Amino acid sequence: MGGCFSVSLPCGQVVSQFSQLLCVRGSYIHNLSKNLASLQKAMRMLKARQYDVIRRLETEEFTGRQQRLSQVQVWLTSVLIIQNQFDDLLRSNEVELQRLCLCGFCSKDLKLSYRYGKRVIMMLKEVESLSSQGFFDVVSEATPFADVDEIPFQPTIVGQEIMLEKAWNRLMEDGSGILGLYGMGGVGKTTLLTKINNKFSKIDDRFDVVIWVVVSRSSTVRKIQRDIAEKVGLGGMEWSEKNDNQIAVDIHNVLRRRKFVLLLDDIWEKVNLKAVGVPYPSKDNGCKVAFTTRSRDVCGRMGVDDPMEVSCLQPEESWDLFQMKVGKNTLGSHPDIPGLARKVARKCRGLPLALNVIGEAMACKRTVHEWCHAIDVLTSSAIDFSGMEDEILHVLKYSYDNLNGELMKSCFLYCSLFPEDYLIDKEGLVDYWISEGFINEKEGRERNINQGYEIIGTLVRACLLLEEERNKSNVKMHDVVREMALWISSDLGKQKEKCIVRAGVGLREVPKVKDWNTVRKISLMNNEIEEIFDSHECAALTTLFLQKNDVVKISAEFFRCMPHLVVLDLSENQSLNELPEEISELASLRYFNLSYTCIHQLPVGLWTLKKLIHLNLEHMSSLGSILGISNLWNLRTLGLRDSRLLLDMSLVKELQLLEHLEVITLDISSSLVAEPLLCSQRLVECIKEVDFKYLKEESVRVLTLPTMGNLRKLGIKRCGMREIKIERTTSSSSRNKSPTTPCFSNLSRVFIAKCHGLKDLTWLLFAPNLTFLEVGFSKEVEDIISEEKAEEHSATIVPFRKLETLHLFELRGLKRIYAKALHFPCLKVIHVEKCEKLRKLPLDSKSGIAGEELVIYYGEREWIERVEWEDQATQLRFLPSSRWRWRET
Repeated sequence: MGGCFSVSLPCGQVVSQFSQLLCVRGSYIHNLSKNLASLQKAMRMLKARQYDVIRRLETEEFTGRQQRLSQVQVWLTSVLIIQNQFDDLLRSNEVELQRLCLCGFCSKDLKLSYRYGKRVIMMLKEVESLSSQGFFDVVSEATPFADVDEIPFQPTIVGQEIMLEKAWNRLMEDGSGILGLYGMGGVGKTTLLTKINNKFSKIDDRFDVVIWVVVSRSSTVRKIQRDIAEKVGLGGMEWSEKNDNQIAVDIHNVLRRRKFVLLLDDIWEKVNLKAVGVPYPSKDNGCKVAFTTRSRDVCGRMGVDDPMEVSCLQPEESWDLFQMKVGKNTLGSHPDIPGLARKVARKCRGLPLALNVIGEAMACKRTVHEWCHAIDVLTSSAIDFSGMEDEILHVLKYSYDNLNGELMKSCFLYCSLFPEDYLIDKEGLVDYWISEGFINEKEGRERNINQGYEIIGTLVRACLLLEEERNKSNVKMHDVVREMALWISSDLGKQKEKCIVRAGVGLREVPKVKDWNTVRKISLMNNEIEEIFDSHECAALTTLFLQKNDVVKISAEFFRCMPHLVVLDLSENQSLNELPEEISELASLRYFNLSYTCIHQLPVGLWTLKKLIHLNLEHMSSLGSILGISNLWNLRTLGLRDSRLLLDMSLVKELQLLEHLEVITLDISSSLVAEPLLCSQRLVECIKEVDFKYLKEESVRVLTLPTMGNLRKLGIKRCGMREIKIERTTSSSSRNKSPTTPCFSNLSRVFIAKCHGLKDLTWLLFAPNLTFLEVGFSKEVEDIISEEKAEEHSATIVPFRKLETLHLFELRGLKRIYAKALHFPCLKVIHVEKCEKLRKLPLDSKSGIAGEELVIYYGEREWIERVEWEDQATQLRFLPSSRWRWRET
């Protein structure tokens, strides 16, 4: 039939094949011991061959010029796999041999013995096959070394061309080994480093290899080593068995024979080049290392003492970048949009990250309403703007997260209480921190200030605060960084009323709040608020900034429910003339600033605030008395300077009762007070700023100043004394009985005006850190430093070593500043006006800061023409930088 078929085999053939099959399968069992021995021998041969291949590879790859062939790597990988399988098989061999019986011809478990025996035979064949494949004529090939991996980036980055050229030139200088680029997050450091990387692709034969490594916060030495090894042709399976030190040796042995460039992007701490295995770049080896970081401190730890700061873009550069992101079609869709777009761009304050994100978000907005809404959101609550939180604030937050400890983080967040672009006085900021308890006031004033300045310096070097080049006494916060700080203060936007900051936004009344009990800090400074009537339960409130408003009246109820308020600033409310007695309910208050207000009488309840440590009553033009202040026994800082307040003996006695007082600023306008106050050593040590005013010649002919080590600022105005002397603090071994130490070691600013009896100011010899000196309208002054008196005091003291600015106005009798030419290593400005008899300045061709301009301003062109220069070189040095300037008086 069609569906059937038949097969016929001879009986003898069938029997023969069946017996062979039984014989082979039987050999899995009865030859097991012999097969295992053969497998072990074959494995030893394979390992020997593996060792030979690896040794050849190490020799050829050692210089970095060769890399292993792919077929060799495949073979080595196969050997490692079979080794693991062999080790697994061998672990059970004793159990399997003990299972055999009848002299090895049978087994107690035929099925298990059969399977194991079969595995042995199959592995033996595979090992023998691998051994036969392990003969290689060539194991490696030349590495394509002199290459640069070009990294894609935004085609046009506005404003970085000059910075790129500067960075490139510095990196390529013969004596330059390491270049550090630092700046705040999102400023374009990675883009700049990317451009540098790609620029190497256009240089032929200068370097053998350019290595790019993204480090990041979580990076390890092993990760950096892996990226470098991958680029230079090292690596392989055997690397997993080596430790970091062994890998470092391998990398070093390759790179020390090559001329390399290593680019490290986004480092957060020192990268130990030695631990990684990277030879230190030097002029001799011609190698280069460049890195980016958000911290200047990291630059220092990397051995770069002059890093390059990558700054935000200038206004026009910012606008160019923003236009590119928004697009011509959107900008041209309505005649009002370009003007509105400029306002939006200004909100980014030159930060490329913000310009990119916000520009992209606005690219499809083609109505005036949408642009106006964007401005409103960016002004009132930038966190709510599209992309702000995810694409900007989270990126910047890495810098905050990297700060060391909660103290540093709290101090940083505190700076966001001030308005946008606000210049924050450093020492004033430290006073806030001390009062808030961030810094322990019991450690002493000097130590507190030093710690505060250390914190500020750390924040500046982390690019979280900005320090102006000219005015080092202030810092400010970039607007986008400030938004990040406010976002963090609100628990990443989850509790927006925890920290209410509406500073400098034109408010006329206190804003509405849903739950006052959740509010911890309020800053309403720099607004137009006139009256404060409401009373709220503010159980958690610790900080209240109301300075620089138009406050006229504060209701008695306002302060009733703020039991934990620590800082209250009402300064510069110039229409505020009274305070309610309920101020006494602020039992936790430690900082109170009433400066520049018109309050004429302080409430009695103020003297019950026993925790108060900082009280500022400066520039209070109506204040009549502060009798009772001795009740504030915990007070440490007291500002009284330039107030209407009359300092009399009863007040001096009260001040002497303040045992913890460390800092005081005041005016002295009575000779009856001057002498006893200046004889009180404890009060003298506290004086930070003092103005002597209206001291008549008949009452104080000679003003004798004691050593005032904490004095920073001194004014002497409308006084009739004939001479200023220094109180002699002598050493028994001092032959000439001169003061043994500088009397005014911290004095930096001196103002003298309308003191017509003074002949000289030789006492300034003992102010070694003087940076600013202004002397004016004193017709009898002949010498600033008298040569004769200077020799009496000390012939070794060189004056004005720290002086930066010298103003001399209407000194009709002035003949000399100093008899000899001075070095003036810090001097930047001299301003001379109506000093007809001053013909010679104490300058020579080496005076001033090397390489910098010393500007001489003068009020009369005839005066500069009559100046007698030390020599022609001095004239050529300073005359070109002399400029006419008239000062209105």
